[in-house]
Formats: sequence, structure tokens, C-alpha cells
Amino acid sequence: MMVENPSLEELGAILKKAKRIAVVGLSNNPERTSYQIAKAMQEAGYEIIPVNPTIDEVLGVKAVKSLKEINGHVDIVDIFRRSEHLPGLAREFLEIDADVFWAQQGIVNEEAYQFLKEHDRTVVMDLCIKVIHALTR
Repeated sequence: MMVENPSLEELGAILKKAKRIAVVGLSNNPERTSYQIAKAMQEAGYEIIPVNPTIDEVLGVKAVKSLKEINGHVDIVDIFRRSEHLPGLAREFLEIDADVFWAQQGIVNEEAYQFLKEHDRTVVMDLCIKVIHALTR
């Protein structure tokens, strides 16, 4: 089985509609990719919600320990965690009823993908949200 992402056109529509992005594994270290990408998305106008139990805040926003601690609707859950963490995150994603499960470039897990597709969810894997945003603006 292969992971099949939405088309570039569909991804553009997702990003145009989205307002709130929960960033799982967001680091408060400006040298880290997660920080740089979240900062770029924040500067592009998205509300960023840091999800990381090891930090208090990043990019001027208080961090939450898990997706379940977020108040209000989440449009995109953007993930910067190793592939083996995706099945657990997929279950948590369903619990908060977010719209799009987005695993960053280099992150793929077929078990999580299949689970979310069985629940009729939009899944993106192995794509950088910042790159797709730049390509679809």
C-alpha cells in the first residue's frame, strides 16, 4: 500500500481555508526546522499552536502538552515527530476532530495513513507545509 496525498490544487485549497495549525513537536530552538517552518506559517497569517510537553512557549504562544489540551477547532495538525509516533497521533487527531493530518517531509506511516483514511480524513504525508504554501499562494 502506498500513501496518496491530495493534489497540489487540493492542498492549496486546504491552506487557503485553514486558519489554525497545531504544530506537534514544535521546538523553541530557532535552528530547528520545526521552528523555522512554524515561524514562516505564523508570519503568513496562520495561528500556530505549539504542541510539545517539554517547552512552555514558542513564537510568543503558550505550548500545550497534547492535542487534547487545545481549546477550539484545529484546521491542520502539522507533525514534526518520527514516523513511529504517527499511529498514536492519528488516534488523538480523531479525538479532537481536526480537519487535516499533515506529516512533514520525510515522515510517513502507512498504519496511521490507513487508519485515518478508514475514518474518511484528509491525510498528507512526506510533504513540507511551507513548500506547499509557497507553491499554492
